[in-house]
Amino acid sequence: MTKALTGVRILDFTHVQSGPTCTQLLAWFGADVIKVERPGVGDITRGQLQDIPNVDSLYFTMLNHNKRSITLDTKNPKGKEVLTELIKKCDVLVENFGPGVLDRMGFPWEKIQAINPKMIVASIKGFGPGPYEDCKVYENVAQCTGGAASTTGFRDGLPLVTGAQIGDSGTGLHLALGIVTALYQRTVTGKGQKVTAAMQDGVLNLARVKLRDQQRLAHGPLKEYSQYGEGIPFGDAVPRAGNDSGGGQPGRIVKCKGWETDPNAYLYFITQAPVWEKICDVIGEPGWKTHPDYAKPPARLSRLNEIFARIEQWTMTKTKFEAMEILNKDDIPCGPILSMKEIIEDQSLRATGTLVEVDHPTRGKYISVGNPIKLSDSPSDVERSPLLGEHTDEILRSVLGFSDHQVADIHKSGALDPPQKQAAE
Repeated sequence: MTKALTGVRILDFTHVQSGPTCTQLLAWFGADVIKVERPGVGDITRGQLQDIPNVDSLYFTMLNHNKRSITLDTKNPKGKEVLTELIKKCDVLVENFGPGVLDRMGFPWEKIQAINPKMIVASIKGFGPGPYEDCKVYENVAQCTGGAASTTGFRDGLPLVTGAQIGDSGTGLHLALGIVTALYQRTVTGKGQKVTAAMQDGVLNLARVKLRDQQRLAHGPLKEYSQYGEGIPFGDAVPRAGNDSGGGQPGRIVKCKGWETDPNAYLYFITQAPVWEKICDVIGEPGWKTHPDYAKPPARLSRLNEIFARIEQWTMTKTKFEAMEILNKDDIPCGPILSMKEIIEDQSLRATGTLVEVDHPTRGKYISVGNPIKLSDSPSDVERSPLLGEHTDEILRSVLGFSDHQVADIHKSGALDPPQKQAAE
């Protein structure tokens, strides 16, 4: 079977996490991703958080599968010539430089468009146009400025960032969709365009239910929030709500058997209205099915603390997996809190390709995430990340069509290799 993006060539000027997430996803779908890296240095994450000395870190390898690496000094005149040829041969240029970097390299949008009118230039920035557009942004900054942190945590505690990389990887996923959309539009117009995803915007998109709640506040208290049942007044902004459900069905995290020693012996339990009577039977409160204080959802809203305390009495007698098995028989929505250890050992995730084992020439075997999006007619194979500059000569010859003599000249120019230190005389 042909992969969905076979024939699409990506010029990848991304680094760290947000951009590489985007280009890796495109590579999984079959795009030829050419990662451009600085000679002798490469993507900074090659050396960050190393667990094995002198080996590409997991930080790098898990974000750069299925790509080819070319080293190129874009400040070198010959390097600029090579870059110009790459722009001619590629469909998309992806970058997550700071504001203005591409312009300072000598390749503003207008020049790229002149070189290749069909080129799509896709960029990740911290903020969109406005007072903060020149500010540098990292994952947690994006979570804070996109509204996620102010609404995460407990009401009487500090704002919290989430362990899910919704700023970096989340924005990379948004950009990938923008690129594919622009490629589709190009089949009609024949022209390239600019695609931009701001990290603040991406986080806000993922936090949209809280923006919904901000507007609901104008019409009264948020009754599904715990503080309503506790009689605590709401302020003028959406509060942190602990583990309350973000939907219309109240939900909380409750303790399970073994919680005293296992930090992940917990279950998320949702008191969905259609299965309320089944919940009452399971937890041993059949009288709640008809009692006026519990029978209807509006009556239960002011008693959620009491209700979940009773549910927790029941869940504490079961392991999280035992509770899930019992509850699922009655279609009661719930989910165990899975640790990363439990996830990495889950054979069902390996069977679906959500987790994959990858063999690296210097690191050896490791577990990585696979493509989270499955297409029935476009298989996704996860191949190892490239060594720094591993495909430089291959790309010069097979993509750009340079002769051996031309490749040798480019090497001599210093455009592909680290600067040589001159011996002292």
